Amino acid sequence: MDTGKLKKFAPAARKQLREAVTLRLDQSLREGSIESRERRQAVEELHRQVAATSREAVIERAAYIWFNRFCALRFMDANGYTRVGTVTPRQAHSQPAILADAKAGHFDDELFTPRLQRSRINDLLSRAITHDNPEQEAYRLLLLDVCNSYHELMPFMFERIEDFTELLMPDDLLSDSSILAKIREALSDEVCQDVEVIGWLYQFYISERKDEVFAGFKKNKKA
Repeated sequence: MDTGKLKKFAPAARKQLREAVTLRLDQSLREGSIESRERRQAVEELHRQVAATSREAVIERAAYIWFNRFCALRFMDANGYTRVGTVTPRQAHSQPAILADAKAGHFDDELFTPRLQRSRINDLLSRAITHDNPEQEAYRLLLLDVCNSYHELMPFMFERIEDFTELLMPDDLLSDSSILAKIREALSDEVCQDVEVIGWLYQFYISERKDEVFAGFKKNKKA
């Protein structure tokens, strides 16, 4: 495995995720936002998290959580641990397999739990519900339910999604420049055959943060 590519990828992914999370945080906390009307409790929890720690700490934590989740899902897809590709398209297709299946009206009963908002997903995909980006919203709901389902099976790998981290899921997950597209490129099927890849990603992801902390110490700043 060429760890040089991973060493370049992980800090770039951290930067992209931090930018995406920051955008979601600003949108969610903006007065009169859709989130403040439709997800009031989650927004209140987000306010509490920022007050209890800091805006920067919340951004860093959410970016890291989604990095871990997305990379774990890609690793599982590549190794056939998932029944349906969660972040990975089928061959000759461009959208993740779970979204393609949902568009055809198919849901994996063993994977998706009763809490899945199937009717809302179907309404979004059929355009019965007005939304700026219906496919993105449908995919967001699918991903959230997958992550929570895997939490029940593998809590050591998938933490239960808290409301405020759900709010901070990046918006763009389907375009060619999305974080998921970058993860699929970096974590090829071949790379994912090495069981150490997740450990390397963790080391390279936190390396930039460690450098920032050490630089801060030299300037008498807190971590």
